[in-house]
Amino acid sequence: MDLGIAGKTALVLGGGGGIGGAVAQTLAEEGADMAIADIDPQTAQKRAEAVRNVGGKALAVEWDLSDLGAIDAHVALVEDSLGPVDILVNNTGGPPPSPVLGQDHEVWLSYFQSMVLSVMAITDKVAPSMRSRGWGRIITSTSSGVVSPIPNLGLSNTLRTALLGWSKTLAREVAGDGVTCNVVVPGRIRTERVRFLDRSRAEREGKTPEQASAESVGSIPVGRYGEPREYASTVAFLASVQAAYITGSVVRVDGGLIAGI
Repeated sequence: MDLGIAGKTALVLGGGGGIGGAVAQTLAEEGADMAIADIDPQTAQKRAEAVRNVGGKALAVEWDLSDLGAIDAHVALVEDSLGPVDILVNNTGGPPPSPVLGQDHEVWLSYFQSMVLSVMAITDKVAPSMRSRGWGRIITSTSSGVVSPIPNLGLSNTLRTALLGWSKTLAREVAGDGVTCNVVVPGRIRTERVRFLDRSRAEREGKTPEQASAESVGSIPVGRYGEPREYASTVAFLASVQAAYITGSVVRVDGGLIAGI
């Protein structure tokens, strides 16, 4: 299937990591020109080189999402180098494991700025151009915790859930201009983040990381962790011309993990 995104400009936040990197690579293989943003310039550059190795255009951008004052300059760099953003993939790092009670207000504010407000502000910056050109895709990656809260991930459950209401509302505002807006929910995808969470759980419960991982896998109906590429393929389809009638949706890529309807 030709996704129809060859020559489109895609900006992937967190594009140097496991999920973000897979998304960037998959979109590049479909012909999109890639802007790969990451707080770690080395991982961003490494992913950009991988994209170039498959014949794609790629720009690595060192981008700290907590710095809202840098958004205008970073978006301008992307537009000057690759053109206006057609596809925005909002993918942010997760906060450390924590309960919701007893968290300092400054902690809440810090992660709200880097995980939620940054996504809103970057989208505000690129969406007007999408609307004026009559085509755009805004895809936001969250967590299975937005559907079924995950124990001891209080900050993540709370802050990522805010993005669902924002995305659904935005979808109705921009749908008439050819812009779609969807949320993708990963289950347990085989990334360093999931390995970290397995180790953290093992320490809390007095288990080995292998035991914690095995128990986690045992709760997934397909019997394994997902691969980043499987998640990325879903994102790529939502970015396609074929997905023009999908908007305001929450799409799960979880191997059947989430039990709720």
